[in-house]
Amino acid sequence: MEKIELLKSSCIPLPIEDVDTDQIIPARFLKATTKEGFGENLFRDWRYNRDETPKGDFVLNNSIYGGRILVAGKNFGCGSSREHAAWAIHDYGIRVIISSFFADIFKGNALNNGLLPITVDDSFLDHLFKEIEKDPNVEVEVSVPAQKVTILSTGESRSFELDPYKKMCLINGYDDIDYLLSLKDKIQAFELSKT
Repeated sequence: MEKIELLKSSCIPLPIEDVDTDQIIPARFLKATTKEGFGENLFRDWRYNRDETPKGDFVLNNSIYGGRILVAGKNFGCGSSREHAAWAIHDYGIRVIISSFFADIFKGNALNNGLLPITVDDSFLDHLFKEIEKDPNVEVEVSVPAQKVTILSTGESRSFELDPYKKMCLINGYDDIDYLLSLKDKIQAFELSKT
């Protein structure tokens, strides 16, 4: 997985509440068993008309917005437990999602797949949406070691909670297997000490 330590990026605003996993990646695209290729169908029904032409009013089709940070409304990732939702967001190139609330299962799936879901208070989220509306190029800095998100144009920042194990995995680019492999020498030494 890609390491996430310090990320500075413009943002993609999605000020919609209760975005569920079927909106993130519709069920008809869940046939693949690898993580690659899901990004092209991220928010598929919101991005494209039935004739496959892009919907001009959807944020991912608007060239003024871009970056590696998705700023989303409250209760992002609700609905089913499909891990494919995290796969699609990651495959699209997004590495951080900022919202005021995440569904628990989605949050776990995100962290397990190299995405950092950052929970902030409603007032900070609202302020961030307003800053993006004023300037679509406004940058946000996310520091995983400091557990801090900052709007660079205003200096306003918030701390965020992050499980110490998941923090270590993000900083090192580990999934659970990579973490175990990083301990291989210690595990072997322990096993040898028991014989």
